[in-house]
Amino acid sequence: MNDSERRAVAALASVYSMRMLGLFMVLPVFALLGPELVGATPMLVGMAIGVYGLSQACLQVPFGAMSDRFGRKRLIYLGLVIFALGSLVAGSSDHIFGVILGRALQGAGAIASVLMALVSDLTRAEQRTKAMASIGVTIGLSFSLSLILGPLLSEFAGLAGLFYLTAVLALVAMVIVWKLVPDPPAMVTEGEHLPAREMLGQVLRDQRLLRLDFGIFALHLALTALFIQVPVMLSDGLGLAMDDMWWFYLTVMVTSFFAMVPFIILGEKKRQMKAVLCGAVALLALASMALWQWAVTLTAAWFGLFFFFMAFNLLEASLPSLISKESPAGAKGSAMGVYSTSQFFGAFLGGAAGGTMAGWAGVDGVFGLMVLVLLAWLVVAGTMSTPRYRDRDGDEFVVELQEYDAGDGASEMNNDRAGVNHGTRC
Repeated sequence: MNDSERRAVAALASVYSMRMLGLFMVLPVFALLGPELVGATPMLVGMAIGVYGLSQACLQVPFGAMSDRFGRKRLIYLGLVIFALGSLVAGSSDHIFGVILGRALQGAGAIASVLMALVSDLTRAEQRTKAMASIGVTIGLSFSLSLILGPLLSEFAGLAGLFYLTAVLALVAMVIVWKLVPDPPAMVTEGEHLPAREMLGQVLRDQRLLRLDFGIFALHLALTALFIQVPVMLSDGLGLAMDDMWWFYLTVMVTSFFAMVPFIILGEKKRQMKAVLCGAVALLALASMALWQWAVTLTAAWFGLFFFFMAFNLLEASLPSLISKESPAGAKGSAMGVYSTSQFFGAFLGGAAGGTMAGWAGVDGVFGLMVLVLLAWLVVAGTMSTPRYRDRDGDEFVVELQEYDAGDGASEMNNDRAGVNHGTRC
């Protein structure tokens, strides 16, 4: 990537990471501290953990589609303001329904698809996969950091302090967007003149994209359900105090992050992404089953979580770049919107269904749900076509470069549109 692309990707990655950090810091502690709220039940605790995903799921497509029409940065500012307001509502409430309302408002700032689309706008075609992978890795790192900071900060700030810190991070992210994120170039393509409904229909008919959408749905359902059960398992079942959980998560996340890097290189450099993807899904299911059946000591739980997050980090880093490769021309905002909708609906269902299963069947219900969904994903991933790879000799790559560099050469772009559309759908 050139200097401009590196700066843009770094700035957007920091915005994404601050937002994800705020959402995820409560995960490792809410199952332990949430029951102290007025009116809390296992089902409502699960709802509070995952409800942000419902509002995210409802609004990702509208935010993504509106960003195709009205501009990415305007929608990012709007989403961050709503996110900060939700954090303040959750932090000021001592009742479970107040926290649920605040988490729902946090999710209403649904800018994930807009951020990903802006990354596509600000990078050249041959660098886009690298940029998306960088964002994915940043998300994984933010999640890892949240698991460490959550237990540490909650010891002296409590749940309210975590939510207030999240509001501050949202304001810092707005400053970064204002000062460091450049405006995207004005590129006119056929896709950008399509009605929003037609762009969305094109995305929803694409079988490649739908398989990836189901994948991110299953991944975040399993993640959210995991944190309904694992903190309780570590604390009540294995005797690990909450103020000691940070080092447990630290060692798991650091080692699992480095363990997954060779597999990303294998998938991209050796063009084995489908095999790597299917292997990671299988590992995720096996790790969930190990946590369910064999995590009777801290060592066993550590290894179960290590393999779970090794697979999780690999998938979280890989799926955004695959979506970018498969997105139709001119509809990246809509494609990212559907992808992010699937992600956050999975988080909501993981919290709501996981909390319900915890109250009804305990650990068997939660992990049984996770394993069932992950095995379904393995079947879907196994039927997926081999992902496309673009190089400097590919027609699609050359046309996208012409679009990016053409400026006011509209006639050149008009001559190449058929090639763009063919290249993105084949």
